[in-house]
Amino acid sequence: MRLIIFCRLLGLVLCGNAATVYFASQSIRLTVVATLACSLLLQMVYFASVLFLIWRSSRAGKAGQGAEFFDRSQEARYQSPDDDEGRNETQDVPQRNQTLGISLLLP
Repeated sequence: MRLIIFCRLLGLVLCGNAATVYFASQSIRLTVVATLACSLLLQMVYFASVLFLIWRSSRAGKAGQGAEFFDRSQEARYQSPDDDEGRNETQDVPQRNQTLGISLLLP
């Protein structure tokens, strides 16, 4: 959301609140107090929503790290001892997964 749209929406909510309170109470003092209270409440909700978004993103990041670790452990589990010996002898030969990808590209 752009800043201009956010400011317009905030002004609309505060003006609507002020008009409603003024027509209900016919008091300028009560209108100012209620508008300031509404502004404070909106700021608290905004701050809480930012904290919630930060918490949710950090929690999603931790879940992603766990999945990444799980994927690596699965790859390591299925390697045979023959693959390790072959890699130590010849470093120039591409790995099995790389040759499979190349062969799929050839007609």
